[in-house]
Amino acid sequence: MPATMYSEKRGSALWITLDRSDRKNAINLTLVEELSQALDAAMADKTVRAVVITGAGDAFCAGADLADTGESVRNSDSGDKDQILHFLKRFELLLRRIRALPKPVLTAINGVTCAGGLELVACCDINVAAESASFSDAHSRWGFLPGLGGGRELARAVGSHKAKEMMFTADFYSAAQMAASGLINHVVPASALTQFTESLVAKLANKSPRGLAKMKQLINDGTDIPSDVAARYEMLCLEAQLHSPDFLIGISAFENSTAPEFPEISHPGWRGDE
Repeated sequence: MPATMYSEKRGSALWITLDRSDRKNAINLTLVEELSQALDAAMADKTVRAVVITGAGDAFCAGADLADTGESVRNSDSGDKDQILHFLKRFELLLRRIRALPKPVLTAINGVTCAGGLELVACCDINVAAESASFSDAHSRWGFLPGLGGGRELARAVGSHKAKEMMFTADFYSAAQMAASGLINHVVPASALTQFTESLVAKLANKSPRGLAKMKQLINDGTDIPSDVAARYEMLCLEAQLHSPDFLIGISAFENSTAPEFPEISHPGWRGDE
């Protein structure tokens, strides 16, 4: 079976390109598994400070590949239904791993982004989109539902009322509209998409990797718990950070008015589903 994506190290980032351009980079089980392996590679390489996901051709990701799954959905045989559920559970686990990855995950969104592709974007940390990119939840158009936590993540990103509008109507929205709603961080000309994203990665590369990992965890966890509990949790994390080598390096650099040089960090045995 041909590869569905490819990855390459560019400076301090692992760039992952979805490469099913004939299917608008729609996600099938093979792509889910290959993306999971790429995340393992990013975690195993302590010189990788960030992950960037983009798409080949004129699409970022059109969602789940209905050509792969449609026939099984129509078939009443329970074995076929089990295959569908297996795919959905593996896809959901992949999104959870991206959200929990203790390294920043960025997107460079180059085109159409629908349904599961939108859920993928909502799980990432910093989203950069070309001006020509477009976005649609799309599920209601076909009588489907977001079953991968996408409804919740979209509502967290754009607010519940905008998420309901997007999900109910299945309309397409521009990159500028999604930036105004909060899902997209930056909108740039298509010709500048790669260069701009690389500049963001460069900003992250000289920051404390332990600090960024903990900040990501704080934000993700803090939105799920009451504010007073979140405040106590943040204080506990801060106390732990005071004992980390990155804090000692940072405070020393601050006192001496020099730029800190944070060491690389590895995450042995990390699995996003643990």
